[in-house]
Amino acid sequence: MNTRTLGKTGLAVSELGLGGLFVSSHGGAEFEQSRRAIRRALELGINYIDTAPTYADSEEVLGNALEGVAAPFILSTKLGGRPQPFLPQDRACLMQSVQESLRLLKRDSIDILMVHEPDRPGQYDWWTDAESYYGPVIEVLDELKQNGVIRFTGIGGTTAYEMANIIRSGRFDVVLTAFNYSLLWREAEREVLPAAQAQNMGIIIGSPLQQGALARRYDEDVRHGARWLSPPRRAQFVALYELLDELQMPLPELGLRFVLSNPAVCTVLMGARSEEEVESNVRAAGKGPLSPDVLSRLDEIAAMVPFRPFDEPAGLPFTRNYRGAGMMR
Repeated sequence: MNTRTLGKTGLAVSELGLGGLFVSSHGGAEFEQSRRAIRRALELGINYIDTAPTYADSEEVLGNALEGVAAPFILSTKLGGRPQPFLPQDRACLMQSVQESLRLLKRDSIDILMVHEPDRPGQYDWWTDAESYYGPVIEVLDELKQNGVIRFTGIGGTTAYEMANIIRSGRFDVVLTAFNYSLLWREAEREVLPAAQAQNMGIIIGSPLQQGALARRYDEDVRHGARWLSPPRRAQFVALYELLDELQMPLPELGLRFVLSNPAVCTVLMGARSEEEVESNVRAAGKGPLSPDVLSRLDEIAAMVPFRPFDEPAGLPFTRNYRGAGMMR
């Protein structure tokens, strides 16, 4: 497994990282299956693992699965959503969340602690000064870093432009950006990635397969169903599938290799929940960057829908009954 330097942290991280959401009960996996997937990832050279308090029981699963592991690894978790009620401007609440993460992860320190979704107004009210992105969380992070409880700080979010503003504050070491940099969704290219590069921040890409929309093909839905697909998005998927046929390449491989073809990306998180999925993703990453010709073709396909259609569901509900108005059942 190749490694890349995680920006100003200087940490050498594996090109593929393990996202903690799908090894939790949220992903439906039994603990033993998750433990095997996590251990297999480490065996294959993956050394970066990301989790969060809001990822169901992910921290607990990882703490148990990683107990006794001798190989070095880098672990990141987040602030947000715990304890309940979560008070993002309450110092005691923030400290309690960190202590609980340490307990569940069975660690004395955390490599990277991120502020979770500081970019979404109404999600968590982190800032006492919204212009400079300052609040008690900054003071807590600085204190934890000074005391050696955490090594580095970061932000994890999903917006394309507000995240860039927070990045420009210069307060954080790494950024995890999700749902906005993949084969068909490119908005992070406009501001998030350039802003992070200017700050020499480590760049972590989450959801490269759009939580399933790019994990497998949905030919029948794309061509004849999925009424929620806009005409330009439908045409875009058709063009992508035609390219896959031409390349004779699985969709997940193309998705992972696309993201890893960008040298600005330090690591990309896979949502593997089994040993087989881990091994498949590692094989795909091992094939290296895509050729300039393929990247150019993908740029043309991405340009067919440069911005998300207004009423498109945030998570494309292929195979699910979608009722519209943001409701998925």
